[in-house]
Amino acid sequence: MEKRETAMFLNAQTKADAARAELAAHYDLEPSEAAMRDTDAQYQVVKEVIPAPDWMRFAPYVRAINALKKEKDAVVLAHNYMTPEIFHGVADVAGDSLQLAIEATKVRQQTIIQCGVHFMAETSKILNPQKTVLIPDSRAGCSLASSITAADIEKMRADYPGAQVVSYVNTTAAVKAASDICCTSSNALAIVEAQPGDTVIMTPDGYLAQNIAALSTKRVVYWEGACIVHEQFTAEELRAYRDSYPGVAIIAHPECPPDVVAEADFTGSTAGMIQWVKTNKPPKVVMVTECSMSDNVAAETPEVDFVRPCNICPHMKRISLENILWSLHSGTEEVTVDEALLEPARRAVERMIEVTNS
Repeated sequence: MEKRETAMFLNAQTKADAARAELAAHYDLEPSEAAMRDTDAQYQVVKEVIPAPDWMRFAPYVRAINALKKEKDAVVLAHNYMTPEIFHGVADVAGDSLQLAIEATKVRQQTIIQCGVHFMAETSKILNPQKTVLIPDSRAGCSLASSITAADIEKMRADYPGAQVVSYVNTTAAVKAASDICCTSSNALAIVEAQPGDTVIMTPDGYLAQNIAALSTKRVVYWEGACIVHEQFTAEELRAYRDSYPGVAIIAHPECPPDVVAEADFTGSTAGMIQWVKTNKPPKVVMVTECSMSDNVAAETPEVDFVRPCNICPHMKRISLENILWSLHSGTEEVTVDEALLEPARRAVERMIEVTNS
């Protein structure tokens, strides 16, 4: 049913056939040598990971999107889990959740196209209430964000009176508004350590909380949510990679279970993992995270051999060049946040940025 639904609809609102007919009437989207020439600068970055026949299909969309951004006064923010044709082809800003949150406060364009999952688009709207924020497909959700509610936050406060609530940015606006401060995987330890008191509540990623607790001076109590991508990795799997590829470097995201993190040579956010590869340039590396990130980093570090344990985020993969173009063209799938939530949610995100920058 999911495959059929995806084929029938371009996003949560629009039937694919109708959207494709509309786009074809306004843009030249047929594969052509002209589109290849016009997008050669982007292709040179990704040619090691995207075959030329595939890029010929992507090129008309990349050309149309980049032209339409200027016409519509729009900026594309893309998470590190976007596919290479998006990440390197049309993104103006790419990064992890922290980088995107910070950059969202700096954009000058009136319209933000958020290429990622829904909570990321909500975060951009929280930080830019006067701007238009569009998501190419609002069905792009998050297992972590859907695992907890504001009522759950209040229950944890009752269980641990006086403890500060640190909520991952992978949460809804309502959960952010119910929290004291947000964090990302790259700054979680610093955020936890900066909180008053001996006990800190972390939500909603239980594995991230456990990994931070192992490093923190605080008592960390947590909600038991998990990322559908990172919870699938096992320590046994990583040991098998070491046996099969002697000398391989293994780097893992802290949303992975603690025994997986213990097997890794480095643990960090997606931005941290990317920087580690670019700095250390290991001959062979396993990036224990979402599939597309390895492709994106491989495009920039051709001297590194990437062994790809592939766990796909189905939510991230809802975002495509086609629905990015439709989003720009139609202005549909606008992201809104309840007025009552804007200020408390923004306060939690801005406190995170302040601690990170201090």
